[in-house]
Amino acid sequence: MEHVAAQRDMATPSPHPDLTRNRLPTLFEVLSRRTLPPVDLFSFYIYMRDQQRSVDYLDFWLDVTQHMSLCRHYVRELRRSVLVATPDMDRSGSKQRSDMLENMGDLEHRAAAPSAYDSAKEKDQDARMSAFLREDQAQTHGSSIDEAGADQPSRQYSNSRDATHSNSPPHTVSRQDIRASAEKILYTFLLPGAEREIVLPASITDNLISAIEDHGRDDPEVFDVAKDYVFQAMDRDAFPGFLRMKALGNLIPPTLVMRLIMGLVPMFAAFWTAFVLIFLDKSRATRCWIILPFTIGVYFLASYQYSLDPIMALVGYSEHTPFSFSRIREPYVRRLLAKRACMVLAVTILVDAALCVLFILVPGKRL
Repeated sequence: MEHVAAQRDMATPSPHPDLTRNRLPTLFEVLSRRTLPPVDLFSFYIYMRDQQRSVDYLDFWLDVTQHMSLCRHYVRELRRSVLVATPDMDRSGSKQRSDMLENMGDLEHRAAAPSAYDSAKEKDQDARMSAFLREDQAQTHGSSIDEAGADQPSRQYSNSRDATHSNSPPHTVSRQDIRASAEKILYTFLLPGAEREIVLPASITDNLISAIEDHGRDDPEVFDVAKDYVFQAMDRDAFPGFLRMKALGNLIPPTLVMRLIMGLVPMFAAFWTAFVLIFLDKSRATRCWIILPFTIGVYFLASYQYSLDPIMALVGYSEHTPFSFSRIREPYVRRLLAKRACMVLAVTILVDAALCVLFILVPGKRL
């Protein structure tokens, strides 16, 4: 929970939720924080942690998203610094790389997405950014081992990054931060025996380890295949269950077990009492007391059957952890749960009325 909060603080500004959406959200909309409770990113994180027991996959996605954000922030700052602080006549030594920065255009804030969700423009921009970071990494490595200063263009370019021109924006992300971020993802999720190792095809894992450790890559493209695989796995295996639990119900499994018990006990008491009153030939007015246990029992059993507390849904609340509730703010989900709540209440009333009429009106016979 703390991890996802930190990720959300670190990530780029959240897009505005789509309040006009007349359908259930997609996984990408949830991950890009375009939804509201109870189908928001926080709720999905809780679901992956408590129900799926596979929150490491979501954490991997969030860390890769943060890594891309770092890369975009670094390149955006670097481009601004070069354009502001480096005179045209000083750019000749690093003209190719300066042109790469200029041609890249402004890197707007946007949510990280699987490759299939990116537009052609976004794919081209991400490819240019990754190519620049690979070039930057190679030049930085080359300048560090060049004792004679033969790589003067690279050093000249590097000096532009540290320019102290009064109009030059400060740098909050360094090249070392990007490298450290890539290595953190590798050591946390990908290496065999890692602390939170996720299961990926061996070919994907081997290629990633080789690219980062052997070739020194830390550009966002290095994680694309693994990121797409994790997204598809969550979309296929976890997200449908999340929607069923949060968009079609408002209760969680531990609470459902309690409601099953709280429904069976009053139902047993109601049947036992009803038969006793019948065989004692008590009056129908006396037998009306069985309405209370029957109503409680049928209500809780209906809640268990449909994973929905109808009164709580009509009031506008959903449970995300045991005895912890949040308001239902997603408009379509609120309307959907309200309709299902009315249906569950109708079923509850019909079943309860049928049982009560049967046991109240049946003739008594004293044994």
